[in-house]
Amino acid sequence: RAALLAARQRTLRLARAYQAALGPAACIPYAAEVNPPLWELGHLAWFQEWWIARNPQRALGARADPDAPRPAPLLAQADAWYDSSRVPHRSRWELPLPDGAGALGYLEATLSGSVALLDDLPDDAGDDALYFFRLCAMHEQMHAEAAVYMARTLGVPLEEDATPGTAGAPREIDLPAQRFRLGFGGSGFAFDNELGAHDADLQAFAIDAEPVTWGAYLPFVRAGGYEDLQWWSDAGRAWLSGLPRRGPAGWQAGAPDDAVAVHLTAHEADAWCRWAGRRLPTEAEWECAALQGPGFRWGQVWEWTASTFWPYPGFTAHPYRDYSQPWFGTRRVLRGASAATDPAMAHARYRNFFEPHRRDTLAGFRSVRADAEPARSVV
Repeated sequence: RAALLAARQRTLRLARAYQAALGPAACIPYAAEVNPPLWELGHLAWFQEWWIARNPQRALGARADPDAPRPAPLLAQADAWYDSSRVPHRSRWELPLPDGAGALGYLEATLSGSVALLDDLPDDAGDDALYFFRLCAMHEQMHAEAAVYMARTLGVPLEEDATPGTAGAPREIDLPAQRFRLGFGGSGFAFDNELGAHDADLQAFAIDAEPVTWGAYLPFVRAGGYEDLQWWSDAGRAWLSGLPRRGPAGWQAGAPDDAVAVHLTAHEADAWCRWAGRRLPTEAEWECAALQGPGFRWGQVWEWTASTFWPYPGFTAHPYRDYSQPWFGTRRVLRGASAATDPAMAHARYRNFFEPHRRDTLAGFRSVRADAEPARSVV
C-alpha cells in the first residue's frame, strides 16, 4: 500500500513539473525512445486497472491467465489508447487523449479502486495475492525514472536530483574463483527474467570497487578515443558514424574528476575498456561482486555489463508477457541502480536492459581486469 501511494505521489510531482515547463498538454516532439507525457499518465492508470481491478485472476499471481476476459474499463476508450502491447508507438502522438485533468482523474479513480481491493485482503495475504499490486508499484516507479531522465534530455527542471554521486580513489576488489548462484530464488516479488536461479563458474577476477568517473574517462576522450576506431566494435563504429558530434554527451564543463560518468552508451563503455586494457564485467561477475565484494559501491548509475539480455534456464513468461520476452537477444544487461531509481527496486539481482546505443538513460559502467576469464553458466 505504501509503495503504491509513494509511486503515485512521485508520478504527480513529475506531472506537475512537466506541465509547468511545457504547458498543460506537456507536448513534446516525436522520439522513438519516449512517449507523450499525457499518454504516459493514462497508461499508468490503465496498467493498474488492467492488472488489478479488471483482472479476474489477480489472486493467482504469476500463474494468472493474461488473456482472461475482463470487464470494461472506467474510461471507455482506455484499451484502445493505453495498451502498450497493442497501440503502435508512433500513433500515440495522434490519439484523441483526455486532457491533463482527464488523465489525472483516471489516475485517481484507478488508484482508489486498487487500494480498496488491497485493503480487503487478509493480513496474511501471500505473494500470489500481492503479486499484481507489487507489479504495478514497480511499473509506475520505472516510468517515473524514465520521466526523470527524459526531463534531463528536454531541459525540464525537477525537484528531485538525479545527478550521480562521486567516487573515491580507484580501487579494485579481488574475488576468488567459485561456483556462484546467479538469479533469484525464494519468497517475495521477482520479475520473470530474474527467475531460474542457476550456477555460474567464475574464474578469479578483479573488479572496480566503484563506477568509472569522468576523471578516468576523459583521458580516453583527450587521447582521441572517439576518432581512433581500433577501440570500437563494429556496432560501436556504426553508432559513431551517425553522431553529429563525437564525444560524451553526459559530461559538462566544470564537472569534478571524481563525479561518476553518466549518459554513456554500451559502445562507449566497451571502447574505453579496450583503450584502458580492461573489459566490462559479465552480469554474473557483477552480481557476485555486489553480494560478496567488500566495499563494492553501487547505486549511482546503471552499469553496463558485457552480457546480452537472454532468459535464464527454464524461463517462463509472467502474465505481463511484454516485459521481458520480446527483448531477448536485442538488449544489453545493466545492473545496479541510478540516483533516480526507487529504493524498492534497487537490489543486486535485478536485471535492467536497454539497447546498447541508448545514452539518454542514467547509465555508466565499471570494469574488470582484462586477464580474468568471463563466467561460464552451469545448468
